[in-house]
Amino acid sequence: MIYSVVKGEEALRLQWNRWILGFTRRLSLRNKIVVLYVLILLLPTLVLSSGAVYGVIRSFHHSYTNTAEEAVRQTAQIVDFSKKSYDLLAVRTATDGELIARLGREYADMSEVVDTVNYVDRTFLITSKYLPGIADFRIYHTNETLVQDGQLLWRPEARMLSGMEERSWYEAAEKSDSPLYWSSVPGNADQTVITRKIIDNTGNLLGVVYILLNYDTVFGELLDHPFNDGSLYIVDDAHRILAATDRADIGKRLQVKDWGDGSASGGGSEAGTGGAAPLQGAAGSGTSIAAAAAAEKSDELDLTGTKDMLMTQPLSSHWTLVALMRTKHLDNQNRMVLLLIVSIVTFFLLLSLSLMTTIVRNIVRRIRKLGSRMGGLSRGEFEASVRYSENDELGELENRFNSMSEQLGKLVEDITKAGLAEKEQAFKALQAQINPHFIYNSLGLLRWRAMDVDDQEQIQIIDALTTFYRITLNNQISAIRIRDELEHVKAYLDICQFRYPGRVKVEWAIDDGALDFYTIKTVLQPIVENCYLHGAITRKPGALIRITVDREAEGMIRMSVYDNGQGIDPQVLADISQGVHAGKGSGFGTPNIKERLALYFGTGAELTIGSEPGEWTLVSIVFPACAVEPMIRREA
Repeated sequence: MIYSVVKGEEALRLQWNRWILGFTRRLSLRNKIVVLYVLILLLPTLVLSSGAVYGVIRSFHHSYTNTAEEAVRQTAQIVDFSKKSYDLLAVRTATDGELIARLGREYADMSEVVDTVNYVDRTFLITSKYLPGIADFRIYHTNETLVQDGQLLWRPEARMLSGMEERSWYEAAEKSDSPLYWSSVPGNADQTVITRKIIDNTGNLLGVVYILLNYDTVFGELLDHPFNDGSLYIVDDAHRILAATDRADIGKRLQVKDWGDGSASGGGSEAGTGGAAPLQGAAGSGTSIAAAAAAEKSDELDLTGTKDMLMTQPLSSHWTLVALMRTKHLDNQNRMVLLLIVSIVTFFLLLSLSLMTTIVRNIVRRIRKLGSRMGGLSRGEFEASVRYSENDELGELENRFNSMSEQLGKLVEDITKAGLAEKEQAFKALQAQINPHFIYNSLGLLRWRAMDVDDQEQIQIIDALTTFYRITLNNQISAIRIRDELEHVKAYLDICQFRYPGRVKVEWAIDDGALDFYTIKTVLQPIVENCYLHGAITRKPGALIRITVDREAEGMIRMSVYDNGQGIDPQVLADISQGVHAGKGSGFGTPNIKERLALYFGTGAELTIGSEPGEWTLVSIVFPACAVEPMIRREA
């Protein structure tokens, strides 16, 4: 039986050999090697590289999706916690038993009225300061025997309140099915209103708690710049947008594919579901039903047909966090990966093809030359010396043709060395490449590890390092906005504050009107670094660093760094001002800053240094205010 199996395998091998020989019989030696190259190297390489491209892109997409989901989840937790805090304040106020009793009482004596006013002020004036971002806190009532003191107690009248009349707002709150709801202020995206009914034990409405929130404090930092040009939306259970990255969308009704065409109910629980905002279309506005329906239809934000990544995260308070992440960044990353892999594969395929072509050409030439010499021998030409050279099949013939074997051997050796040298240089070039994303990913890994152990100080240090290296390692840009330069300096100072805790006080005097103008990258950080390295600021009691950015007259920007360190010796200061220390390792770095200022701003920029030894140092940079990114000047 074993003999039969071996005999069958031998027969199959012979049949396979005959098929291959029959297929290649009419091909030249060159074409045979080309076919062998295509079948053994080219096709498998293309198939494997295609699989590698698909796998890498899938891995990037999965990683990006997981990161985005985690970011959305954390943002949702923050929003949910913030909302519950403000809801709790409104609910505690509206359910205060003493307040309910005093609002439902009829007053005949002014002393009782004064006592109630004092109670309300004493109890709730401090309560209204518990949470940040509360711009106004009021308790409205309709008790005719109780006054309004203009501080916490109010009666709805014809005054304007949050974009509409107080009486209209109060009537809308009275008709609302929800005891507590959030709403945006018509025409003012910078404010948000919390409304909570005050109801007695019999279900009668005694008043309404009104809390006006500062949008920037509550939502601004979370929603302003998410996900690399993405957008965040906080919507209530009626799908009405209460907060958004683009504030022009606040108040619109959000349409998402998973929600369908129907609207959620506007009912609410005690925690506050954020039903339909009455401030958007309350009674008394004079709008007809048809006009209101048309306005609502045109006031929708439809994301059902978007091709970008859309995520929804329900909150425990019946709100929903909707995240819209642009896939442009992911597509660009996929294209870069695809281009990189295709370039590498193409390079090595071309290299192997070149080497194979060269080798095949040499082999064919050796055979032809050998045939030519053999033809000469047949004609009686015996000039060629014969001696042994190579150990291959051709070498057994080339040993009779010494000159030809020496030429071919030298040529093959030279080509082999050149190929190895080229591969070595390519490998060294690949090793020399620095990928900033490796640093970012490493810092991100350290940050997650720090979060696992809840090391907040280490998280802050890693965040500062990430912000610092984001600009430092970006070699694609040379000019940035002043706000980004200040963010870079702040990241450096945060790191220094962790290194020298409590030793240096940092003051900022920033003109917000100058933040959107351009400056050259990394111009302030070396100056601030000099405060620590040369100013010995950490050794001085009451150490102070003051960073100032002002927009001056005649279209100029002034950025200054002041420190009360040890100052600069007059001779050293004179040498620095004259450029004597340039290139001599002084470490001040001012010649480099002056040269870069001149490259982008010409003679319109100036760097000045003033100092009093042992007292202070002031470095000022003045340059034109550029709203458009400056370019290198040709005359520079």
